Amino acid sequence: MDIDPDLDKMNIKDANEGSSMQLDSKGTLEEKEEITKSMDKLNIHKAPSGQAGSSSLNFKRKPVVIIVVGMAGSGKTTFLHRLVCHTQASNVRGYVLNLDPAVMTLPFGANIDIRDTVRYKEVMKQFNLGPNGGILTSLNLFATKFDEVVSTIERRADQLDYVLVDTPGQIEIFTWSASGAIITEAFASTFPTIIAYVVDTPRSSSPATFMSNMLYACSILYKTRLPLVLAFNKTDVAQHQFALEWMEDFEAFQAAVSTDHSYTSTLTASLSLVLDEFYKNLKSVGVSAVSGAGMDAFFKAIEASVQEYMETYKAELDKRRAEKQRLEEERRRENMEKLRKDMEKSGGETVVLSTGLKDKQVTGDTMMDEEEEEEDDEFERFSEEEDAVDEDEDEEVARFSF
Repeated sequence: MDIDPDLDKMNIKDANEGSSMQLDSKGTLEEKEEITKSMDKLNIHKAPSGQAGSSSLNFKRKPVVIIVVGMAGSGKTTFLHRLVCHTQASNVRGYVLNLDPAVMTLPFGANIDIRDTVRYKEVMKQFNLGPNGGILTSLNLFATKFDEVVSTIERRADQLDYVLVDTPGQIEIFTWSASGAIITEAFASTFPTIIAYVVDTPRSSSPATFMSNMLYACSILYKTRLPLVLAFNKTDVAQHQFALEWMEDFEAFQAAVSTDHSYTSTLTASLSLVLDEFYKNLKSVGVSAVSGAGMDAFFKAIEASVQEYMETYKAELDKRRAEKQRLEEERRRENMEKLRKDMEKSGGETVVLSTGLKDKQVTGDTMMDEEEEEEDDEFERFSEEEDAVDEDEDEEVARFSF
C-alpha cells in the first residue's frame, strides 16, 4: 500500500491555528474539501494493467513438473526409474521427489523423500491406523510443510529441467485426497505441471478393463484441470496399438465389445461414445519401463503438454489471480469510503469507542442494588408478619386472663 508522504503535512484548521486536531461539528465546505483531499491521498494506487494479466512474479517456466500416477501394479516406480535413467543419459537436469511413505526400497535416488520426514509405521502405531490410513495420514502431515519443498525447488529452478514426482501405489490416496490436491496445486501455481497416467497395457486388453482405465484418466483430468499424458507401460509384453485403435476408431471398439452380450459390455459400448471427445484431445504414447522404449516420444508429448499448459491452465490461473486482485481492490476502496464518511460525520472530533466494560460494570452494580432492595423488602415483610403473629398471641392471652 503506497501512502503519500505529504499526508503527514495535512493541515486541519482549527480556531487555534493547529494547536488541536478538532474541527467544528457543523463543518464547512472548505473543511470537507480538505478531508476529501486527505482521503484521496490514502487511496491505493492500482497496479499496472499489464501486471494483472501477466505471469506471476513467482512463476517459473522451468523446471517442468511430471507427476506420475497410475493404478497399483501398473509400474509407476519402475517407469519413474526409467525416466531418471533417461534424463541422466541425455544430460537433462532432473530432480526426483518421492511421495510414497510405504515403499521399502527405491531403485533410484530421491532428492526429496517423504520417508525422511514422516515415518509411516510410527504414524500407524500412534494413530492406530491401517495401511491405507497410515499412507494418507503421512501424506497429510507432509503436505503441511510442502511450501518448503516448493521453495527449495524454486531456488534451484535455473539449474533444473524436470522435476519427477512418484506418488503412492494407491492412486485414490493421492488423486482424491486433500493433501494430493494441495501438492498438485502448489506445483501447478509455480511451475508447468503435467500429469502422466501410467496404464498397464497387458491388463487393458479386455474392453471392460480398458474402459475403467479411461474413465479414471478422464476423472483425473477434470479433477486436476492439468494436461494429461497417457503412458501405456509394459509394451515389451504387449503392444499398445490395439488401445490406440480403440481410441481412434469407435467401430473397432464396438466390434471388440460385441463378443459379450452382458450388461457390462452394453454399458462399456455406451461409455465409449461419451469419451469420444476426451480421446480427441488426449496424448498417448507406448513406453516400456524395462527396455526404455518410447522415452523420446514420451518427452515430446510432455513438451507439447507444456505448451497446452501455458495456453489453457496458466491463462486460467492468471484470470483467477486478476479476479482476486480486483476483489481486493474493491474491498479496500469500500473501507476507505467508510473511513471518509466517518471522518465527515465526526467532523474531526475525538470519538470515544465504548468497549462495553463500563456498561457491564454499571449493569452489574444495578443488578446488585436490585438484589439488595429485594432482600430488604423480604426482611420487612418477614418482620411485619412476626409483629402480626405477636399481636394475635397478646389478644388470646388477654382473653383468658382474669
